Amino acid sequence: MREIVLDTETTGFEPSEGHRLVEIGCVELVNHVATGVTFHKYCNPERDMPEEAFRVHGLSIEFLSQHGCFHEIAQEFLDFVGDAPLIIHNAKFDMKFLNAELQLCGLKPLPMEQAVDTVALARRKYPGSPVSLDALCRRFNIDNSSRTYHGALLDSELLAEVYLELVGGREPGLALAADAGGDGGATVAIDRPYRAPRPHAPTPEELEAHAAFVKDRLKEPLWATLEAAATEAAE
Repeated sequence: MREIVLDTETTGFEPSEGHRLVEIGCVELVNHVATGVTFHKYCNPERDMPEEAFRVHGLSIEFLSQHGCFHEIAQEFLDFVGDAPLIIHNAKFDMKFLNAELQLCGLKPLPMEQAVDTVALARRKYPGSPVSLDALCRRFNIDNSSRTYHGALLDSELLAEVYLELVGGREPGLALAADAGGDGGATVAIDRPYRAPRPHAPTPEELEAHAAFVKDRLKEPLWATLEAAATEAAE
């Protein structure tokens, strides 16, 4: 199963007020294991950067003007995400901006049902508790010390770890990182093979074989005695 953990940075809160997307960061998961494949782009918003937005992500117009506009990377972004579920913290916000940008490009919007909102997941699992990304990192002992500013790729990497904890930790796969004394580490990923679930209901042939076995091997099985007593009491 392929999933994309996604985050964006913007110039403000509402695309309807002329605010634009300025950064996209994506992390690929396969079977709940990060593959190391990412998508990261800065976008020139072709407008000014409000001071309050700059204080959040630290992206200046001087810096962003060196990068292309969203329409230049739109198709590359769509090709990367495909139809994979999009794991997003406060999904309505990011999807609103992504679809506003896609609409400006004359491209089809992403369906809202493609998004999985980790804020909603966290609120269901921990009702009444803080569900910001920083709060969830603290809850799960995830190191977010490098998060001095909001950054789309860094936040996606942190959210990927948070998401795996929200859906049950790293049970689908086991990732072990070994510290080699400062000379680098080794990562071992063990994926459990998929086995199709067996239907719980027995087939008519299985029921017939079981009845023949009971009749041949057991004279008075306890469950048959109890079933007869229950039937008699009901009558």
